[in-house]
Amino acid sequence: MNHPTMHASPAQLLVGAKCPTHTPAGLVGDTPVLWIGPPFTAAERGFWAKLEGLNPGGIKDRAALHMVRAARERGQLLSGARIVESTSGTLGLGLALAGTTYGHPVTVVTDPGMEALMTGLLTAYGAEVDVVDAPHPTGGWQEARRDRVEELLAVRPDTWCPDQYNNPDNVAAYAALAHELVAQLGRIDTLVVSVGTGGHSAGIGSVLRGYFPHVRVVGVDTTGSTIFGQPATARLMRGLGSSIHPRNVAYDLFDEVHWIAAPEAVWAARRLARDHYATGGWSVGAVALVARWLARTLPAENRIVTVFPDGPQRYVGTVFDDAYCHEHGLLGHLPADDPDEIAHPGDRTVTRWTRCTHISDPLATTCRSDAGTHVLTGTAR
Repeated sequence: MNHPTMHASPAQLLVGAKCPTHTPAGLVGDTPVLWIGPPFTAAERGFWAKLEGLNPGGIKDRAALHMVRAARERGQLLSGARIVESTSGTLGLGLALAGTTYGHPVTVVTDPGMEALMTGLLTAYGAEVDVVDAPHPTGGWQEARRDRVEELLAVRPDTWCPDQYNNPDNVAAYAALAHELVAQLGRIDTLVVSVGTGGHSAGIGSVLRGYFPHVRVVGVDTTGSTIFGQPATARLMRGLGSSIHPRNVAYDLFDEVHWIAAPEAVWAARRLARDHYATGGWSVGAVALVARWLARTLPAENRIVTVFPDGPQRYVGTVFDDAYCHEHGLLGHLPADDPDEIAHPGDRTVTRWTRCTHISDPLATTCRSDAGTHVLTGTAR
């Protein structure tokens, strides 16, 4: 007869467990990593995924709490003052959490593309949701949201905006995540990260490079995004990519960039859900597709890790909704086995999964003699 294992002390039951917390902010961090292998990947190959969707609101809980705390400590954010920020969703949840934690009302400026679920959650958590009604002529919805933030700041002088696109605290917030990865995995050879504001890619990548000087950092963007020098076009995917140029993007950190199209991200997100009961939305599908390819093409001993920024819940009406996907032509597009390749981001406009190993800062002031742009090669450190 089998008997349950008895511990010498009840305290031993808590070894490795997360400690009880008195505040919701205490639930943020210490997220697990999950092995993603066959059948999503090739036989005997795979990668590790950091499941940031298991934070209360997602990965940007870390950034929101850190930016708010730092601003309060510097006296930039006064006690009880309103917080106003532009977001496509996930940072809004983090700011609502920070507002609850530190006692600040929160206004989230978004656009009509925000999912009804997100609007409902933000409202339930006490945030005010302000929706812009028209895109900016050149900067799209993102610039329109930022213009609206400026309007609100002008009429409410005591209001504070984190400015997630350019605030270095957004980068510093992710040092803890990088330290968690080192503690959980011991060694990391390749990091695959989505790029939007540039916060978590710069924050995690810079810390890991301090531990592992030769770690390969692979950025994942969306087609139609301007971050790495492509022209701005209409973008269906939210949470990665940009129609502006965030200064938090650490261009010299990346060894290569991959652009992913919406149908390819949908395919990967759905396959992950079916194969591994772990998935998310646009960003998760995009990074998983790239990590899957790297797991097949890099040596088997190369330890690859990627970050899943959120979970699938907010995408029930988009990525995981057949009617939505049919309407936008997102189904029935099996991604190619390998990405297309371009030598320089300005060579041509990409519309499918494409890879480039020359990384350009579109706003760099130093120009290349042959292309008019400063190029940072993958070996730059």
